[in-house]
Amino acid sequence: MPSTHRLRRRLIQSVLIPSVLSLPISLALGLPTAQAADAFPSKPIRFVVPYAAGGTTDLVARTVGQRVAEKLGQPVVIENRPGAGGNIGMDAVAKAAPDGYTIGFGAISTNALNPHIYKHVPFDPRKDFTAISLLGTSTIVLEVSESLPVKTVPELVAYAKAHPGLTYATAGTGTSMHLAGAMFSQMTQTGLVHVPYKGSSPAINDMLGGHLQVMFDNLPASLPHIQAGKLRALAVAGKTRSPSLPNVPTLAEAGLAGYSVEPWFGVYGPPNVPAPVVQALNAAFVEALARPDVRDKLVQAGFNPKGSSAAELQSLTQTEYDRFGKVAKEAAITVD
Repeated sequence: MPSTHRLRRRLIQSVLIPSVLSLPISLALGLPTAQAADAFPSKPIRFVVPYAAGGTTDLVARTVGQRVAEKLGQPVVIENRPGAGGNIGMDAVAKAAPDGYTIGFGAISTNALNPHIYKHVPFDPRKDFTAISLLGTSTIVLEVSESLPVKTVPELVAYAKAHPGLTYATAGTGTSMHLAGAMFSQMTQTGLVHVPYKGSSPAINDMLGGHLQVMFDNLPASLPHIQAGKLRALAVAGKTRSPSLPNVPTLAEAGLAGYSVEPWFGVYGPPNVPAPVVQALNAAFVEALARPDVRDKLVQAGFNPKGSSAAELQSLTQTEYDRFGKVAKEAAITVD
């Protein structure tokens, strides 16, 4: 007959062991559960901007990041990590811990175009990131110097065909501006020659100095000079006109049917960020982008703020990856 000690041990085994086994593995092992995600964030969030400080992306990140920090109750620290067309900064995001404390400022270039034009890209934007929210879109403007005797897109096309080898500047090889210029040259059969710069500022300076005559640029950088009458805007590259330049037509309206290049920007985390963390970040960014003070500041700078669901950004990433892969191949755009 079993002893009292043995009976007690069997009773504990029959009651407690099944109970422990029925618990979630995370609880049984003492690991974080959904409650940990509910507590997110409990420390500062690093927001990697893969471009130099002072540009459009930096302005958007700092303006929106401040409101996101207020919403989440933790600082959002902007970290500029430029290089390789944004690939260096976004690679750091892709390889970060998937806990939501490192996020990145992705773009049409880093998350759709670059893998098709750079020989070595250390990540696949379709699977190496967690989409969080769209930030909005920017506008590319086709502009000319005051010295160039053209005031419309058809006049520019005629001038370019009459002056073979006409050059156009952009903020760099492989940028969305480069893509816009290559598409323009293809569709108009003008054979424009690309002159890449390291950023918009030096190119604009050469435009103002009379050393360049044509440029495709992100509107926020060129807008003050256009408004001052120092540069002449012929058209914008997006599907719709810019609120900042309501009298300037789109390139499609100016005669290039079907033409559209509209740079977009979004927030991404490393792969496999937990859904509750994605939801918390998404809600904070969408709310920040909807604030009137944020919208007014960004619109005045030529940026079009717009949040989205995580699923919408993921879908856009895939669609644009496929679309610009074809364009880059046809335009033979490559970067070493």
